[in-house]
Amino acid sequence: MSRTETTGAPANDAGGDEEFDPVGTLALIAVYFAILVIAWVYIYYIEFLGRDLVVVG
Repeated sequence: MSRTETTGAPANDAGGDEEFDPVGTLALIAVYFAILVIAWVYIYYIEFLGRDLVVVG
């Protein structure tokens, strides 16, 4: 039988010593959520309550 290079490699080697850190993903989701809330506040309070509805088209 032939031997391959992966025979002696550890099974849990992800390419480095770093562990998964979800803080960056959580921060990105929080930024997107903040943009969504700011956009909703702008649309709701400024456009709809500031004056009559205007349909452009």
